[in-house]
Amino acid sequence: MTLLRVHHITQYNYRRPVGFGEHRLMFRPRISHDQRLISSALSISPVPSDLFWIHDAFNNSIAVARFGEAADHLRFETTVVLEHTPLLGLHYRTEEAARQWPFEYDEEDLPDLMPSMQRQYSDGGMTEAWARKFINPNGPTDTARLLEAMTHAIHDEFKYARRTNPGTQTPEMTLYSLSGTCRDYALLMMEAVRSLGFAARFVTGYIYVPTRDGAELLGGGATHAWVQVYLPGAGWVEFDPTNGIIGNRDLIRIGVTRTPRQAIPLWGTHTGTRMDFLGMDVQVNVTTLSDSAELDPTT
Repeated sequence: MTLLRVHHITQYNYRRPVGFGEHRLMFRPRISHDQRLISSALSISPVPSDLFWIHDAFNNSIAVARFGEAADHLRFETTVVLEHTPLLGLHYRTEEAARQWPFEYDEEDLPDLMPSMQRQYSDGGMTEAWARKFINPNGPTDTARLLEAMTHAIHDEFKYARRTNPGTQTPEMTLYSLSGTCRDYALLMMEAVRSLGFAARFVTGYIYVPTRDGAELLGGGATHAWVQVYLPGAGWVEFDPTNGIIGNRDLIRIGVTRTPRQAIPLWGTHTGTRMDFLGMDVQVNVTTLSDSAELDPTT
């Protein structure tokens, strides 16, 4: 078990005071057996006229902020402290019937999993053809090895290219360019495994980069994205193709969705013109805590 602290600042800057529409924030970690929230603090400037919390269709915690005054900036600062229990590698307990691909999901689970099995992009079979490269042509295909090989192939063969413009590129674009961001890689793997009949979800969150160990993990300093695949007996298992991580090691889960568009960490509107917008600054720091005295998120 590890104590982690996440400090996340997002600030929008404007040429003159502008008005703000409703903003929605997906910053609060999901509570689970491997991730326990200890404390959370949220500061917004200018102070919203109304702030409340809801659960979205995927049971993610969403903060909704509404504003009554104009300002030349909009700043969101959140600090959370959580207990994180790593579940490493292939130590998940897949049912015997699902240990080889292909397999069928249980009839009771299928109606709930079906939305996560549906492809979102039509690319003439390009993504499926790439996914089938990981199927053993000489005999049974081990489910775990298939997913592991796909995760490591993206990590080893694609070039990480940080991109400031919003959104994700299509899986077809990622395959053509052999490059992308964590969101692009997560979308590619999600669509690839769906083409093989797996249920998969998009995950947004943070990654702890253990620089004290000399590791070079990608996606630090901003929000991160990866994939969950549903395996009978094991449930939703994490796969981070950006870093070749299988299991939840170093990954802090914030939201799970069916599509990347539903997993935008922060979205909203302002009433000024495009020329009023000067830019956005994002800073994310994930650190370990070694002393219970450090648990106050406001320090």
